[in-house]
Amino acid sequence: MDLFFLKNFFSRIFERKKTLIVLSLLLLVFTILGACFVTSEAIYEYHLSVCDGFLLDICYSDTNVFLIFLERFGGCALLILLVLVGSVHPAALILPVAVLVYRAFTFGGSLYVFFDYYGLSGAMVVLILYLPIHLLTDALLVFAATVAFARAFRSCDLLSDLKDLFWDFLTLLLLAAAIYLAEMFLLLALFHPIGKIL
Repeated sequence: MDLFFLKNFFSRIFERKKTLIVLSLLLLVFTILGACFVTSEAIYEYHLSVCDGFLLDICYSDTNVFLIFLERFGGCALLILLVLVGSVHPAALILPVAVLVYRAFTFGGSLYVFFDYYGLSGAMVVLILYLPIHLLTDALLVFAATVAFARAFRSCDLLSDLKDLFWDFLTLLLLAAAIYLAEMFLLLALFHPIGKIL
């Protein structure tokens, strides 16, 4: 895959500015709703378990950072695939919407809990690691959803569509790998001893 293919990928995304804006607004609205609806004990406890999991399994884990990278990258790859499956038929577009809504709602609630429960230490983790990685991953998922919406409503050419879908998936995987490699190096620099890379 060369840089021309990346340029082509992004040009196709930005040709669909309206879709990109609507999906980004969807993320923003449900992130705000997620932060606003952390009122019941059950919802608060759910988001607290998400935050605890991030801290214990990623930031302060005894697991080496390369395994953390593989786990996080694999999870992102699965989400990308799930979002791209929405491109097979307009009815399947419920999948990318559901993924974005769930991630945004959980993100908003988790941000609230990080600041409310963990205070200053939670704020530091959010600003240094959680927020940038989450936003970059969400941007990838919005890009994936944008191409899924574009492909779902165009005329069907099965062979060409499968080829394009494959290259879009590889492009998004490459970008996801860059994001989670950056996270791995941040973990090494700030949270894990250097010996934990292997």
